[in-house]
Amino acid sequence: MIRRMVGFETVSRDSNLALIEWTRSWLERHGAKVTITWNDERSKANLFGTLPACDGNATRGGVVLSGHTDVVPVDGQPWSTPPFEATQIGSRLQGRGCADMKSFFAIGLALLPEFQRRRFARPLHFALSYDEEVGCIGVRRLIADVLAQGLQPLGCIVGEPTGMEVITAHKGRSSWRCRVRGHEAHSALAPRGVNAVELACELVADIAAQGRRFREGGSHDRDYDVPYTTVHVGTIRGGTALNIVPRDCEFEFEMRHLPADDPAAFIAGLEQRARNLAPAMHAVDPATYVAFDTLSTTTGFDTASHRPIVALAHRCNERDGCGKVSFGSEAGLFDSAGIATVLCGPGHIAQAHQPDEWIGLDQLARCEAFMLRLADELAAG
Repeated sequence: MIRRMVGFETVSRDSNLALIEWTRSWLERHGAKVTITWNDERSKANLFGTLPACDGNATRGGVVLSGHTDVVPVDGQPWSTPPFEATQIGSRLQGRGCADMKSFFAIGLALLPEFQRRRFARPLHFALSYDEEVGCIGVRRLIADVLAQGLQPLGCIVGEPTGMEVITAHKGRSSWRCRVRGHEAHSALAPRGVNAVELACELVADIAAQGRRFREGGSHDRDYDVPYTTVHVGTIRGGTALNIVPRDCEFEFEMRHLPADDPAAFIAGLEQRARNLAPAMHAVDPATYVAFDTLSTTTGFDTASHRPIVALAHRCNERDGCGKVSFGSEAGLFDSAGIATVLCGPGHIAQAHQPDEWIGLDQLARCEAFMLRLADELAAG
């Protein structure tokens, strides 16, 4: 089943419909009721499938197994095996999405015949979304549809790669694009221009300084792998030739924040510093500007350890302990919708998004055992 799922080339820029349609058929073949929610262009879709309890209950007390179908690109990465073929190499399975995060829901789907044989006292739900990797876009429509159906699950397990450890919190994430419009001039007459690259770099340096302040004097939570809020500039583009004062520059940056640090306050401060640059810019050319665009927002979450979904995940995992992680997921959106959520899935984030992305067979075995114990829990009521 993992090989089948990895074989669908569901990079975020492409359609996921082939995977969704195959999965819809597989779920319905095993007695599940399936609903689909589409994007506006109907080129991508979410799937929500319910395996009802033996008494017909499809709404109350069940568990949601959630995963995203999209994967990051492989362009320019030096893969040693075909990225969209799950290839076993010793004790590893290698392929795009093996770790992040097709193995999790593939194992659940592979066990459907076993689940169907059980007489569940509570329903089991499968939630598959599109465009998680570019801002948790699709799952928002999926959750709205779930709420409209009146579903009241006990909780949700998002199968992000956590090494099969139960994770009860992650940071929020916001990302932005900054666009700087300057004024072109011959570089021999540089003072007559407005250098967009230099102005952008002033703001980049300001972001880096704010990151140091978060690290050295901000709030810390030692339960996280990175215990403080981080900011990061990931791309920058500008200029056309060395002898031209550049007119345009843009860069993209993000903030991964603890609950105590407010992304709205962070971006407001940066916007104010950009406004402080305006008088000197406008003295040369009133058409110059600095503008900021919001790219994405991922909600953080923090599920209290006493919530039933945490205890259930511990029983299925046969171990206690809760962790917190810095990477984002769809968990915050489920949690904000009133569905208590944990992360627990096979593989490790360090192997995700890399060339030769891989997952250990031992992780797959742990996930399979987790799913079977979950089936026991649902059968017992």
